[in-house]
Amino acid sequence: MVSNGLRSDSNLLYLATLELCRRILRWVVMVPFVAHGHLNQLLHLSRLISGYNIPVHFVTTTTHLRQLRSRHHQYSNNVHFHGFPTPPFTSPPPNPSNRFPSHLLPAFKSTIHLRHPVANLVASLSTNARRVAVIHDFMMSYAVQDVKTIPNAETYIFHPFSACDIFWRKWELKGRPFQVDRDVLNRLPSEDGTFHPEFVELVKLQYPHVGFHVGELFDSSRVIEGEYIKYLEREELNNKKKIWAMGPFSHADKSVTVSTNNRHICLRWLDLQPSNSVIYVSFGTTTTFSDRQFKELAIGVERSRQRFILVVRAADIGDVSGDEAKMSDLPVGFDERVEGRGLVVRGWAPQSEILGHFAMGGFMSHSDQPRNAFLITDVLKVGIVVNDWEHRDELVSSVVVEDVIRRLIDSREGEEVRKRAVELAEAVRRSMAEGGKCRKEVDSFVSYIKRVHDKNPIAKIEGK
Repeated sequence: MVSNGLRSDSNLLYLATLELCRRILRWVVMVPFVAHGHLNQLLHLSRLISGYNIPVHFVTTTTHLRQLRSRHHQYSNNVHFHGFPTPPFTSPPPNPSNRFPSHLLPAFKSTIHLRHPVANLVASLSTNARRVAVIHDFMMSYAVQDVKTIPNAETYIFHPFSACDIFWRKWELKGRPFQVDRDVLNRLPSEDGTFHPEFVELVKLQYPHVGFHVGELFDSSRVIEGEYIKYLEREELNNKKKIWAMGPFSHADKSVTVSTNNRHICLRWLDLQPSNSVIYVSFGTTTTFSDRQFKELAIGVERSRQRFILVVRAADIGDVSGDEAKMSDLPVGFDERVEGRGLVVRGWAPQSEILGHFAMGGFMSHSDQPRNAFLITDVLKVGIVVNDWEHRDELVSSVVVEDVIRRLIDSREGEEVRKRAVELAEAVRRSMAEGGKCRKEVDSFVSYIKRVHDKNPIAKIEGK
């Protein structure tokens, strides 16, 4: 009887230990904003974190999950997708006269309806986990506001903009609490006209729900923006929040590479081009050109006489219904005149893989976020301004486009810019190797969300 009693006690201890170990599981919940660039960044981060054998739950609207899956066909088995419906909305057609994609505002506003689905998901996951880490875009602070009521859940704000941009915003919001380089400050562009008034109201909706987070994440690196990250860690701006600069996510996420047999046509075309010889011209998923603007762009690209990939696509429409918005037409005979020297891609293109190709020599894109452009062209000096923010209402002529492309690809100035870009890229690659700065940041974040407190009974079991 004594023997049986001991076995019974052991079984009870075993079952109790098993239950406690089960609760040691950690979950990460990603809550991105629904603009595609924001979705894309947190998808890369999801893959990166899941590589540490941590299950990740990726949350968005049903509409935007459909869009995301149409563009990304590789997923980690450890990333679980949740698409939640929102009330129907109607989006106006894209308007070329608006720099801000105001046609997407109804879709942006729909995110407020994710509040209860997010809270319910996190609450459900929390019953089977020791800790749930919720990483959310700043613009989803309203949607995650109830997470703070869940005892074993904690939130982390993800900033989709550069650390440079976020620093200047915080520094000005806090009343310029310390001195900065006056010369840099004098060159800093204004942000007047950056955002649509309705979007500003959506931003203001987030502020009451900020401050409960444990830390802040950046899709950047101390190798790239070390000075600004240090500024953000200062007591005057930081409020004792932890900061991790874990990017660039797209480079750290190795799973974006696709098989040779399934490569996009533009990648196969790039394989045939000389190193550093191609300019990639793409203006993202939200930019809409007028016919005149697009004609000037296309003529300038053609007359530059440089190799190029030109992405011709309509801007994303708000309800992602599959109906293409009107795409501007290329000049008559354009395809025939550039055959062999240029490639036109009509539709979505695998941008991360294109930019990582050895044949790429430059990238022309939008700069509707002037302080991100300032970082690239003025601070890092790895880019050339096509049209500065103060002249944003002026038409960019084909002559300007032609001149800038030639300067970048075929001039001493461009050679120096590309040399700095290569050096910076190499430094970033080294930072992702074992012991590198980026690798340490990612390891540090993962270790933090897996931390164990001595006061928790599970910690005592782990410590034996």
